[in-house]
Amino acid sequence: MSVVDLILPKLGESIMEATILKWHKALGDTIQLDETLLDIATDKVDSEIPSSAAGTITEILFEVNAVVPIGTVIARIQTSGSSTPTPTIETIQASAAIVPVPEPIVVEEVPFTPSATNVEIQQENSNDARFFSPLVLNIAQNEGISLNELQQIPGTGNQGRVSKKDILNYVAQKKAGHAPTLNVSQPTTNTSAPISSAQTTDSSSSNHFLPADHGFNTSNGVVKFANPDEVVVTGNTEIIEMDRMRKLIAKHMVESVQTSPHVTSFVEADVTNMVVWREKVKQLFEKREGTKLTFTPMFMECIAKVLEQFPYINCSLQGDYIILKKDINIGMATALPSGNLIVPVIKGANQLSIVGLSKAVNNLANAARNNQLKPQDTQGGTFTVTNVGTFGSIMGTPIIPQPQVAILALGAIKKRPVVIETPSGDAILVRHMMYLSMSYDHRIVDGAMGSSFLSAVAKEFEQWDQNRQWFQYV
Repeated sequence: MSVVDLILPKLGESIMEATILKWHKALGDTIQLDETLLDIATDKVDSEIPSSAAGTITEILFEVNAVVPIGTVIARIQTSGSSTPTPTIETIQASAAIVPVPEPIVVEEVPFTPSATNVEIQQENSNDARFFSPLVLNIAQNEGISLNELQQIPGTGNQGRVSKKDILNYVAQKKAGHAPTLNVSQPTTNTSAPISSAQTTDSSSSNHFLPADHGFNTSNGVVKFANPDEVVVTGNTEIIEMDRMRKLIAKHMVESVQTSPHVTSFVEADVTNMVVWREKVKQLFEKREGTKLTFTPMFMECIAKVLEQFPYINCSLQGDYIILKKDINIGMATALPSGNLIVPVIKGANQLSIVGLSKAVNNLANAARNNQLKPQDTQGGTFTVTNVGTFGSIMGTPIIPQPQVAILALGAIKKRPVVIETPSGDAILVRHMMYLSMSYDHRIVDGAMGSSFLSAVAKEFEQWDQNRQWFQYV
């Protein structure tokens, strides 16, 4: 008989801890090799951790909702073998199908401990508390399910908790008109929420604000006053604690600024050729390839090509050593329905055709929006692109995701009159223009290299072939 330590595996270069959501086994239970032992959550994704051995659970070292550092022993399993060696982190990574990445040098830090409001949600005017995983909360928000309604959904998980299956079944029944009737009480007035001026007075004095010659009610019930002196400023505020993912994003961003001296360069690109080509082929492309053609894979193809020419942009820094990455894995910053941000990674972007890049971009974006990303989907990035133009920004100054050394921001495409040199002289034409901006780590990338790389990317954009046949590159 021997005892095997189960270690919380490494889940990505920037992930240093994880929250335990659920234990699938209890003390004394038997478990098979690769059978799911527990669910965990990180600032990236929720995932299942399999057992690295078959045997009997003899120790569970952490409770549900505990925040555990990576590499920590979380449970022990007694096996029937005579001399089973203690598995290493690399062994558990392989069993969990997690792609190992080079271990970065990490400054010692105090682990983040979530507050009570981070792991419990209190129902108003009730002493009952229920735990909801980040995945369940995201699904509820995406489907427009209120907190009171979520509290009433029966759960089949541990201690009656609502699982992913429970909420998806409820959503499906609700959409089909067969959802069970829930006893959802009307929320009480939130005294911390902003209120209108009409709400700040009692019934005996409210008429002072409502005469026809002084103010009127708008369609949403807010009183509009003609006299500025009648406006009532309450000074009321609402305090909202950041969720776990937002706290970790904030911590990572602060660490990045403290680690890397950021420099940002800007360049303008004429992407008219790209716009014309995409408009010409996008319908046939979708019909033939079964996936939509957006600008993102077109941009990714050009960026990957230029990265091959600038290896010091596709690297990381560990102490006094520069690690040149031979693979070009481009992360694409993606906004989640919750308002948070995640960066899925396109592995081997320089090896993919425009069709392959389109499928990779669309598949990862859909998985991110539906909370279906796997741990390996966010690992191994060597360079990152963020499309700030999606939300209307013409340029940005993004923060580098550690341990990478650069991040490129793509601005919105705008039509503008531009002076063009022609054989017959200068001419003013309407062109599709966009700004590119790149933040880079000045410890490794100097202004000459950063600006040269950025200019080369803009040139690739501008030289896109309007007559290109994409199916020749499949």
